[in-house]
Amino acid sequence: MTEDDVRAKAFAMPLTSPAFPPGPYRFIDREFLIVTYRTDPEALRAVVPEPLEVTEPLVRFEFIRMPDSTGFGDYTESGQVIPVSYRGQKGGYVHAMYLDDEAPIAGGREIWGFPKKLAQPRIRVEKDTLVGTLEMGSIRVATATMGYKYRAADAAKMKAAVEAPAFLLKIIPHVDCTPRICELVRYRAEDVTVKGAWEGPGRIELFHHALAPVADLPVREVVSAVHIVTDLTLGLGSVVHDYLGAR
Repeated sequence: MTEDDVRAKAFAMPLTSPAFPPGPYRFIDREFLIVTYRTDPEALRAVVPEPLEVTEPLVRFEFIRMPDSTGFGDYTESGQVIPVSYRGQKGGYVHAMYLDDEAPIAGGREIWGFPKKLAQPRIRVEKDTLVGTLEMGSIRVATATMGYKYRAADAAKMKAAVEAPAFLLKIIPHVDCTPRICELVRYRAEDVTVKGAWEGPGRIELFHHALAPVADLPVREVVSAVHIVTDLTLGLGSVVHDYLGAR
């Protein structure tokens, strides 16, 4: 294989059998269970990188079921998103994500910089309750509950929330373990269709785990719980800040 061949074929690793195909990536019947809670402002300031600014002491804990996604297949993920502002633009900073499928872990980290780790999140319905759980190995990390389709929510408001910009800290190390890439990336969900949206009573419990420290952003008060079913396309990102170039 010549150097020109490498340049022409290189997209993702491994070179001859990439872990995921090129995008765009379309998601059908993507289901969200989102519990928003109030936490300690100092805990948020300790994990949100400048130039992002914390706007409110809130965290969105999201459980997301993706049964039909282009290139990534059938999987579930969960994690924490923090409301932030970047130069006056409101959005969410994706602080942590846990999921159960290798292709979107590799693709999410390598393309956008999603902070993804392997774990076992689940969404299920138990009688009249929508339940989200996150386990790492045999250890429970989070449990969320919400009244199932308890009350219809404003679909336009939910669509705007799904379409809001989000920010990621993309880090790729050099071979000497210093950062080769360290960038703030912005992305959006595109072509969003809301198929259903509900709100209702919700609760969430977080448990301490050394390698999944979601409880470092403790729950002080549950603010809201929503359940959304959508079709959407995951838009490719843009770099808005280069930490290495700014030195």
